[in-house]
Amino acid sequence: MNNEKIKRLLCIVGGMNAGGAETFLMKVYRVLDKTKYQMDFYVTTQEEGFYDKEILSLGGRIHRSIPKTKGFIKSFSALKNIVRKEKYNYVLRVSQHSLSTLDLVAAKLGGAKTIVYRSSNSGTGGGKINQILHVLFKWLSITIPTVKVAPSSEAAEFMFGKNSVKKGDAVLIKNAIAVDDFVFNQERRDKICKEFKIEDEFVIGHVGRFNNQKNHSFLIDIFSYVVKKHEKSVLLLVGKGELENAIKNKIKHLGLEDKVIFTGVRSDVSDIMMAMDVFVFPSFFEGMPNTVIEAQATGLYCVISDTITKEAKITELVEYISINDDARVWADSVLKYKSRYSMEERRNCFTDNRYNINLVTREIENLIFNS
Repeated sequence: MNNEKIKRLLCIVGGMNAGGAETFLMKVYRVLDKTKYQMDFYVTTQEEGFYDKEILSLGGRIHRSIPKTKGFIKSFSALKNIVRKEKYNYVLRVSQHSLSTLDLVAAKLGGAKTIVYRSSNSGTGGGKINQILHVLFKWLSITIPTVKVAPSSEAAEFMFGKNSVKKGDAVLIKNAIAVDDFVFNQERRDKICKEFKIEDEFVIGHVGRFNNQKNHSFLIDIFSYVVKKHEKSVLLLVGKGELENAIKNKIKHLGLEDKVIFTGVRSDVSDIMMAMDVFVFPSFFEGMPNTVIEAQATGLYCVISDTITKEAKITELVEYISINDDARVWADSVLKYKSRYSMEERRNCFTDNRYNINLVTREIENLIFNS
């Protein structure tokens, strides 16, 4: 097909690293009908991202922005000019802060016709001032986008206003997965266990960036109580982030160094999940956590905080615990799952609940390119 006829979507993100929102975009990109559509990326970081090479291999383009620290007007104009020069009719902004809508204003001034905002979370970090700014400028995210999407009702209301989904102002696009990649496989479990020298230990797992939102410090408190009751336990932590060293220091202080495994950022998260026995996720807030969806597909019991949307419970494998409960309460719940759940066929469950990435990608194609 003539490339001129291919509709290109420009996705504006901080950087294409292995975060939840970025990973979801890549899941969509992999199964997108590339005879009709393409995805390009406008990133604010100058460093190579985790997914950059894959994006280029799939035919995508990566534009690097002028950092806002060098001047908002310069940054705003650069984005507007890219949209105009490359004739992007479709632009998507992914963020958890209303001020990010200004990027869509730039895109609109550059000539984009379909302006999409995807709310990626049900809260925003950065302290009180950041939260106040989000509320003050929320009118932007409510009025500027022509298409508003979110992974959960909570994420939609946080960005687009109360009852925005019920009123039809926003559309829920599920954080779907490639279900077959996560169906439990003993050989893949054995491979990871061999790599990390895990034998017959009880393996507690977590996947997430080391930042305040993910609440790793509390996770370590939970694990310390688990170890006191079941010594042959290990904690498997997947990810990187600004608080990683602080967490390592806490682990050292508690004398748990030989029981905690840091894997860093991995491309084989599905395999690593198969080495886990239970998934623990005590986040302060989430839009719709990819990892909880993936863990259920793998057959893992998930012990997660009650601040996370109830829409994350696709199967009976999810147990919600109050974020305000003591770490010992969490530890007792975790220990109930020492015998790993035996995975049953759940492909239909994920498809019926619109968590199959192939179906969701077709929804996105229709919503953005054919609306």
